[in-house]
Amino acid sequence: MHLKTMKCNPFCLIASLEDPDMFNRPEKRASFEDLFRAFDRNVTFQFFKSFRRVRINFTNALAAAEARAKLHNSDFNGREVRLYFAQSVHIGSPHLEPPKPDKQFLLSPPPSPPVGWEQSKDATPFINYDLLCAIARLGPGEKYELQPGTPTTPSVVVHVCENDQESSGNEEEMDGGRRPRPKIVQTRRPEYSPSVMQ
Repeated sequence: MHLKTMKCNPFCLIASLEDPDMFNRPEKRASFEDLFRAFDRNVTFQFFKSFRRVRINFTNALAAAEARAKLHNSDFNGREVRLYFAQSVHIGSPHLEPPKPDKQFLLSPPPSPPVGWEQSKDATPFINYDLLCAIARLGPGEKYELQPGTPTTPSVVVHVCENDQESSGNEEEMDGGRRPRPKIVQTRRPEYSPSVMQ
């Protein structure tokens, strides 16, 4: 939306009120409205409680200017009343303009890409031949230590399965019997130390 100009509306005032009771009590509203009816008998009011503002619509621009000159920074029920002319926003076009097509091709599903856009080519995949050679040398039933253990870290050891049936981990029929499931050894709980919990 393109905003061209912002002009003051000479027929409308905005009152800024600090008294929240004025929006809840009809008698206070009536006394506030009487202040402005002295300048224009056909004045209308719009109360915006959450903003603590009142829009005052006059039928005569001269009456609005006179009301602002006399009542701006005046006292109402022990609180200061500030009055401002409302601003009218003039929009450049009555219709919404479509968004600029800078990055519309990134939407899903995307429309046609912009002129001159080319798809980037995939890079050549990196093949680690040392890793492939080490994997090929692994034989069934053997174990290989990838990382030796230290006093603070465990060692990493790879055990190569002998065939596909063992590596599946299922209880399958082997030589007329069932293969027993391996027993899972539970990790021992560390010793309780009351100094740690404090």
